[in-house]
Amino acid sequence: MDSVETFSTYFKEYDRWFEEHPVLFKSELEALDKVVPYNKYGIEIGVGTGRFAKKCVIDWGVDPSENMARIAQQRGIKTLLAKAEAIPFLSNTFDFAVMITTVCFLDNIPKAFQETRRVLKPNGSFIIGMIDKNSPLGQQYQENKKDNPFYRHAHFHSVDEITDYLKDAGFGKFKYWQTLITASEKEVEKPREGYGEGGFVVIKATLLQ
Repeated sequence: MDSVETFSTYFKEYDRWFEEHPVLFKSELEALDKVVPYNKYGIEIGVGTGRFAKKCVIDWGVDPSENMARIAQQRGIKTLLAKAEAIPFLSNTFDFAVMITTVCFLDNIPKAFQETRRVLKPNGSFIIGMIDKNSPLGQQYQENKKDNPFYRHAHFHSVDEITDYLKDAGFGKFKYWQTLITASEKEVEKPREGYGEGGFVVIKATLLQ
């Protein structure tokens, strides 16, 4: 069972995570809130069940799982079935694009990032929310991923690795925010600038001309 099949099979369990871990979800949202341009036209690539897209007021989403996309549609997100490596939109369509806990499941990161570049307008923003492989939480995910149906197929990356992929795709002007430093379930963490401590890191990159 590959990652798409896994998410299609366990989509209810995936969606339930956000209800079972509301504090962690809120901590991640607060980090995203530092960089998401709420008044612009955007797309989430790997929209899942639309939890992030709805909170971040994102117009469109694409996802390869029909079951996940259906729930995103029920949450009011306009959704198409597609992979990140082949985004079904014209070039220069969106002001910004986001990928949240998606890069670890991509089949081809360079191709996916080039596709993201293609659908962005000049000076568009590419926002990535990711599990940092080098963080304590990332190392914990890596060690236990064989026991997790979702992360069993994941390939975790460091922030530096993803930054290099972004540079190769023509992005720059990087900004970083991190959270889940303690990964507390009791108190929402305020995001900190930079990376290196937080398990969840948000990268904002700008399309260079």
